[in-house]
Amino acid sequence: MATTVGDAPTAMDEKARRTRDLLASFYNTDPAAAGAAAASPARPSPTAATASPLESINSTSFNPDVYMDVLVQQSNLEALLQRHVKMAAEIKNLDTDLQMLVYENYNKFISATDTIKRMKTNIAGMETNMEQLLSKITSVQSRSDTVNTSLFNKRENIEKLHRTRNLLRKVQFIYDLPTRLNKCIKAEAYADAVRFFTGAKPIFEAYGDTSFQDCKKASEEAMDLVIQQLQAKLYSDSEPIEARAEAVVLLKQLNFPVDNLKSNLLEKLEDCLLNLQTEPTQASVGDISKTFRAYLIIFPDSESRLIELAHALFTNRYETVRGALKERIPSTDLLAMLRGLWEDATAIDEVISEAALPAFSLETTRDIIKQHIATAFLHLQNEISDVLVTHSTSNEKLEESQLQTAMEKSKIKVSQGCIDLLQEFRHLIDGNTELLVKLKDLIIDWVQEGFQDFFQKLDGHFHLLSGRSTGFSQESSTVDFVQIDKVPTVLVLMLAQLCVFIEQTTIPKVTEDLADSFSGGRARSSEYGPPFVPGEICRLYRSSGEKFLQHYINIKTQKISKLLNKRFSTPVWLKHKEPREVNMFVDLLLLEFNGVVSEVKQILPGLIRRHRHSDSTGSTTSSRSNPMREDMLNRSNTNRSRSQFLENHLAKLFEQKMEIFTKLEYTQESVISTVLKLCLKSLQEFVRLQTFNRSGFQQIQLDMEFLKSSLKEFIDDEAAISFLLKEVNNAAHERCLDPIPLEAPILDKLINAKLAKIKEQSANM
Repeated sequence: MATTVGDAPTAMDEKARRTRDLLASFYNTDPAAAGAAAASPARPSPTAATASPLESINSTSFNPDVYMDVLVQQSNLEALLQRHVKMAAEIKNLDTDLQMLVYENYNKFISATDTIKRMKTNIAGMETNMEQLLSKITSVQSRSDTVNTSLFNKRENIEKLHRTRNLLRKVQFIYDLPTRLNKCIKAEAYADAVRFFTGAKPIFEAYGDTSFQDCKKASEEAMDLVIQQLQAKLYSDSEPIEARAEAVVLLKQLNFPVDNLKSNLLEKLEDCLLNLQTEPTQASVGDISKTFRAYLIIFPDSESRLIELAHALFTNRYETVRGALKERIPSTDLLAMLRGLWEDATAIDEVISEAALPAFSLETTRDIIKQHIATAFLHLQNEISDVLVTHSTSNEKLEESQLQTAMEKSKIKVSQGCIDLLQEFRHLIDGNTELLVKLKDLIIDWVQEGFQDFFQKLDGHFHLLSGRSTGFSQESSTVDFVQIDKVPTVLVLMLAQLCVFIEQTTIPKVTEDLADSFSGGRARSSEYGPPFVPGEICRLYRSSGEKFLQHYINIKTQKISKLLNKRFSTPVWLKHKEPREVNMFVDLLLLEFNGVVSEVKQILPGLIRRHRHSDSTGSTTSSRSNPMREDMLNRSNTNRSRSQFLENHLAKLFEQKMEIFTKLEYTQESVISTVLKLCLKSLQEFVRLQTFNRSGFQQIQLDMEFLKSSLKEFIDDEAAISFLLKEVNNAAHERCLDPIPLEAPILDKLINAKLAKIKEQSANM
């Protein structure tokens, strides 16, 4: 059997359609259709004929026989059973819906019946009341007409008398006008005089040549005096500008030609603005605002000129603020000036908005605050430079504590200067005025960018002070490039230690404060990255500090090396006489080295000595107990010495290798040892360039032995220094034609004599 075909409508749609059809058939809403259905129930309509029999069950032309035939043909037994169950359920639901609908309609019919009954009860006496009301209204209208008729003549007389009274008042006012005007002139109430005269002017124009001829003449004479007084007020320099503007308004009301006064008044206004620039007060700005308003009323075509004057006024006042920036004014004072200018611009903008003064003020204020921030950083940089230069370039000999004091002052100036700037800049963003709110993000970016630029330029300035040509290229300071031979060496050492302080203390503090008070911002494009990058600044100062420290060592080493070079290149070592005392160059060398020690100990921190290198290396011993020296003292002949020379070279091949130059650190011991080691290496090279006789070699031996005992108190790495002194002695031994050393007793005697001489000199000082 055929299965059901076609897509049937949903259950809800089909149910709603069938309910509507049932209601329509129940209430017979379409009589024509109902009559047609009753006349020929078996004949379908043209529309129904074209539809499927299975789909026409709800139509008026439904044919149950055809429907059953088609259903049996197209459905199997199971489908017929399902259709039966579905139709039984639908019939039951329709019966229930129909029953509920009947109940609801029945309740509505009952309610409507009750309402109609109440309306009949309430309307029962209304018709009688309406008739009584109509009768009363008719009676009132009749009596009103009677009263109007009886009072008509009297009303006409009253109106005539009232008009006559008003006319008499006007006539009396005209006759009294000259007296009124004279009183106004005495009281300087010129506005009242003009008001009285303009009110009487139409009467004078109509009857001034007849009845009121004398009054007109007297009034005109009084007004001539008023005009003279107004003109005098207009040209008086003692009168305020608003009083002059009021005079122009009154003259204009009297039809006095005032256009020729326009240029004069504008000149007076310009003079007033010039005075306002020198002594700006809130009251005077309010007067200017009123004056602008009066000018626009008097001269509507003067708006462009007033705009020019307003722009000139605020341009000059802002230039005054820019000039004050050169004197490094505090942020609070600057904000007070800018806030006053902003309020003034807002007040005048209410009068002439076309001048766009708030926009102009906002743009100008933006530039001024940016310049103020940059100027503050530049002043701090100059103050730091002054502290460094003042305490490091003094021609007088500095006391031992002065360098330490100068170093501490420099650190305080850098650290406290940055803290003070942060505190001052905080005022720029803490204000709640409209002006600061608009610029807050920009100010935060400028402060962060300012610190980034400040530290970079300060680093470049440090390089200039140190005599180095490297550093930040865009140096804005006025300090000229310093020649390296004119740079105070102590300044270079102070710069090195100051770089360490900035990296380890100042930068972290500034970063923390910026995060607390100046977070956000980012008003500029994100492609530029963050305005302040502390890691970059720390790397910059770490590198610069290392360079300055190495630069200091190089300067000191070069200075001492020049002294040593002169000492070894001047004498003829092949003709040197037998040594009698320690050479004078040793005293000069120790004097220079004492200067290095004094500077380093005041500026750099010390290092706790854990152990001495001699204890760990074990590669060198004292020169006097050196086995090689004992062999040399046992000088039998020249062949023996030459044999010893070869033995020394063989011993060096098997000697434990010593690390002479270690990593440079920011400590007293590291810098002092490095300077001394470099000087001794230079001394060794100078010795290698000479040729010595026996006495010259013995002089070098005596000098090195004395240096060994004199340098112990300055250094921590005794083993390395002893090794270098030994290398100098060996170099002289190699370059000597007859390398026979001094005997130990003679060597000790000469050294003790030198020590006693030094002790005696110290006691006499």
